[in-house]
Amino acid sequence: MNRKLKLWELERVSEEEFKQQEKFPIIVILDNIRSLNNIGSFFRTSDAFNVEKVYLCGITAIPPHREIQKTALGATESMEWEHCISTLDLVKELKTEGIKVCSIEQAEKTTLLQDVPKLPAGKYALIFGNEVDGVDQAVIDLSDYIIEIPQFGTKHSLNVSVCAGVVLWEFAKRSIDF
Repeated sequence: MNRKLKLWELERVSEEEFKQQEKFPIIVILDNIRSLNNIGSFFRTSDAFNVEKVYLCGITAIPPHREIQKTALGATESMEWEHCISTLDLVKELKTEGIKVCSIEQAEKTTLLQDVPKLPAGKYALIFGNEVDGVDQAVIDLSDYIIEIPQFGTKHSLNVSVCAGVVLWEFAKRSIDF
């Protein structure tokens, strides 16, 4: 028998320990995300994958909000976050700091998700776009990489928070010593 573990058996770090631990070199940027549930999911997923910081840009709502909390399950308290009016201005600033900027989008020239391990070492900012319009074209134009998740069905899109889980795992794996 393979018994499912209880929450207290998972040996998770405390919120304070999480805040103090060294983070993976990953920043998440939400570019005009509309859904409060998606925003909460981003916080929770960012916590799970030890992300350094979450930026909430444009119309993306900020905590505290009941609908964000419903899916974040407290991760708005454990994660470092900041609101920025302009995604474009933030991207320009991060690039001056030497951070590689990746838009998660479908475009003419992309890096497929399975090729992420081949990207150079360093800190990456991952931009996830609006549920309808995606990442703004001006932001894509400034990106160092456009990361695309290969898809094989008819819809050609994933929910943005699902997309985050897939992409963040690929970037987190680069920082884990298996």
